[in-house]
Amino acid sequence: MIKTFSFGAMHIAVAFLVVWAMTGDWRIGGATAMVEPCVNTVAYHFHEKIWKRRAHGGAVSGTVMA
Repeated sequence: MIKTFSFGAMHIAVAFLVVWAMTGDWRIGGATAMVEPCVNTVAYHFHEKIWKRRAHGGAVSGTVMA
């Protein structure tokens, strides 16, 4: 669990520093650092669901994924 929190802190710091360096505005960097990891977490959830379906042959409610 410590590794997870460490990665989360690093992710937020990198997001902040990259956007701050690109814009020169620490407020935009801070806002991005708070929003981007949350959006990325939700996107990862759906990414994992798609890959699990694909690993099980792609059958989902009568449809087949290519």
